[in-house]
Amino acid sequence: MVLSDRSIKEELERGRIVIDPLDLQCIQPASVDVHLDFKLLVFRNTLRPYIDVRKNMDDLTEMVEASEEVPFILHPGEFALGSTIENIELPADLVARLEGKSSLGRIGLVIHSTAGYIDPGWQGRLTLELSNMARLPITLYYKMRIGQISFERLTTPADRLYGSPSLGSKYQGQTDPTASRSYQDFSPDRSVSNLG
Repeated sequence: MVLSDRSIKEELERGRIVIDPLDLQCIQPASVDVHLDFKLLVFRNTLRPYIDVRKNMDDLTEMVEASEEVPFILHPGEFALGSTIENIELPADLVARLEGKSSLGRIGLVIHSTAGYIDPGWQGRLTLELSNMARLPITLYYKMRIGQISFERLTTPADRLYGSPSLGSKYQGQTDPTASRSYQDFSPDRSVSNLG
């Protein structure tokens, strides 16, 4: 069941959902608008011939900054990682979904490829997977409304929350756009032989 604006406000007042900072004007009928932070991770030219998901990828990206006056320019076909200004925290019985704003989607901006699902127990800022599907560059400004999150109640509280040591959660507590940590899935203690 998707939470209405009334239910979202009740969960915020109880401290079960945390959105910090929060402008109450950003609460929509069944979602809350989130804003773009000033740091973005962009892929730079590299000597690597391909991205190997088994290797640490920190050297493939560099951090750049946008401001309220000077935008980051996302070119056609370009991909960058951003993050929300808002820190989000979820209780054991709620999940959230990140979606784009329709006005931005209508100009070709995609804010997530696959990472739109937020698990119970999540704490941190959300990393945005920004892509420009249009034929013209798109300006991205610090503090602009970039997306919205909706909330759904689980049938029961989750037994293992995101961030639990047994899950090996890779992004709990992130405060900046965070590059892929898929290489951690290939460590010996997370191999397929240990999944059974």
